[in-house]
Amino acid sequence: MVEMAIMLPLLLLILFAIIDFGRVLGAYMLIHDLARDGARTGVVGGTDTEIKNHIINNDSFLGIVNTDITIFPATRAVGESLTVRIDYDMDIMTPIISSLVPDPFPLSAQYVMRIEQLP
Repeated sequence: MVEMAIMLPLLLLILFAIIDFGRVLGAYMLIHDLARDGARTGVVGGTDTEIKNHIINNDSFLGIVNTDITIFPATRAVGESLTVRIDYDMDIMTPIISSLVPDPFPLSAQYVMRIEQLP
């Protein structure tokens, strides 16, 4: 019992650190995929509004809003690059871990593709 009382806090800390790491990794993979999908939507003729709506509608659990999405350039020409960037702040759940890393933890993903057709 004494050994368990000593080790339980450490085991719980490790468990919650693993859970937080998984949440951050999952969020990073999701915003990376959403940035790629948004860029693809834009290079095949989507407008800025369509790109943002596509990203927001396909977001499964983060709650990305319009202000998290940056699209550059505003005016497009065929053959030029289109950049879609998503900046998201992920909240850390574990109190001790949140004092070691920035809370909220900043995540960003950027994708650049060549414009194929205009809207």
